[in-house]
Amino acid sequence: MSTGIQFLDRIPPVTRSLIIINVIVWAFTAVFPAKADALLNLGALHYFTSPGFNPAQLFTYMFIHGGFTHLFFNMFALWMFGSMLEWQFGQRRYLFFYISCGLGAALLQEGIYAIRLHSLTANMPAETLDYIVNQGWQALSQNMNFTDPQFGQINALVNGSTVGASGAIYGILAGFGLIYPDRPLFIMFIPVPVKAKWVVLGYALLEFSLGFGNVHDNIAHYAHLGGMAIGALIIFIWKHQAKSNGGYF
Repeated sequence: MSTGIQFLDRIPPVTRSLIIINVIVWAFTAVFPAKADALLNLGALHYFTSPGFNPAQLFTYMFIHGGFTHLFFNMFALWMFGSMLEWQFGQRRYLFFYISCGLGAALLQEGIYAIRLHSLTANMPAETLDYIVNQGWQALSQNMNFTDPQFGQINALVNGSTVGASGAIYGILAGFGLIYPDRPLFIMFIPVPVKAKWVVLGYALLEFSLGFGNVHDNIAHYAHLGGMAIGALIIFIWKHQAKSNGGYF
């Protein structure tokens, strides 16, 4: 027990708090599975025209995970990369950075969904779209969807949900790669260390190809790209500001 407490004490406070909150939320859904669907409907991110959408979801979706594996890998990356950024930025800036990346991830995903939905519904009567959205919401709550491929795709985009800290984590990864570009990282199945900047670039290209290649794997690739984009933008702004501050963030 004392070893676990000592380990937690070595994690900087904001990163530690984020990990604890995510673990508590996941544990709640695991211990009370009957409450999990209600929490998902309330806190998971839905498209803004869905009956289940509320603006708070742009924030709350970051603290809900679909399973232990999803939670573990996100929290492992948060501990591994986020801790170093928190020491670099300080607590307030780091928390601002993390939340901004998560919000950016959500907003980009909503924007990409808007573009995809426009192409799917361009010539569709308003009453038909209303039917899909409202009836589809009820269908998904019972783990069902329309048999018509177009209707089913529209319903999945509008009424489907997004959860997880991955968007914010990808922002953390982008920030790490820009602050410590030459830091060697060991990647699974690659026998030699790879510089952080190449790891970040590789992840960005992978997410871009999977997201815009319409790969249907239930992973929020657009959110990952959004988190990375906001993370990189913030770092570029802070680096520019640092030029007039003696080179310090």
